[in-house]
Amino acid sequence: MRRIWNSITDGMGFDLVLVGLAMAFLVALAGLPLIYNVMMSFQEVDMFTLGSLIRPWAGLDNYREVIAQPEFGLILRNTGVFVFGSMIGQVAIGFALALFFMLKFPFAGTIRGLFLVSWVMPGLVVGAIWGWILAGDFGVLNAILKSLGIIDSTMFWKSDPRLSIWAVTIANIWLGLAFNMLLLSVGLQAIPRDLYEAAELDGANAFWRFSSITLPMMRSTLGAVLALGLIYTLQQFDLFPAITEGGPANSSNVAQYWAWQWSFQLFDFAKGAAVSVMMLIFVVLASAVYVWSTRHEVRG
Repeated sequence: MRRIWNSITDGMGFDLVLVGLAMAFLVALAGLPLIYNVMMSFQEVDMFTLGSLIRPWAGLDNYREVIAQPEFGLILRNTGVFVFGSMIGQVAIGFALALFFMLKFPFAGTIRGLFLVSWVMPGLVVGAIWGWILAGDFGVLNAILKSLGIIDSTMFWKSDPRLSIWAVTIANIWLGLAFNMLLLSVGLQAIPRDLYEAAELDGANAFWRFSSITLPMMRSTLGAVLALGLIYTLQQFDLFPAITEGGPANSSNVAQYWAWQWSFQLFDFAKGAAVSVMMLIFVVLASAVYVWSTRHEVRG
């Protein structure tokens, strides 16, 4: 013990102390709740058994009952629309903005900084803002679309079952736009300028330079951004209670909000945990893709 204490006080073992504290922090605040949630998904847990240490074992019954719900297919479809719609919108617009801010023009840094405002705003605040923007009678979006002649009648973004999931998706695209732009800007800045200069000397146009230099060099970065976008979008919760509350008739309900409804509206914590574990599987797969893409980028 004295030898260990001496190595710590001399600074030689202080790094081990820091790593040990970080591991203890992760186990206490992430590992134990995760294990608890997985175990709860295989048990019968409601308001009466929540505080019990020993609960009835349910096996896979919670998963079977969740999948057998009539709204399961709709919620699965909504989750896919929300996740992949958000990812495509965030990456496509974020990539375009990252390319735009690679150009040199006055106040480029200031304008790019304004885009980062959405990144630091809480999700509930963003949801409240977009709730006003998407309002049917007095919303700014309808006013703009009418002034441009795109629509003739009022679009009820939040209450129309055909549009409600897209209302939340649009808000989430705006929320994650700055994060994607920032990551993609870093990737673009890492591309050697000599490649573009050589291509220009060879007479290559802008489209050829983008398709033959930018996209291949950004492949690993795009993979990491897409994986992170999938993880963060599956974790997005705040926008739903602020904009649509999953309605009307579950038309904008997604897996993460459904898990909350099972647990804190219906008080069936086991089924809420089962939905969360299903989502965890997708998050783990996305994390694996992200780790692979970053390792590939380092090797490259």
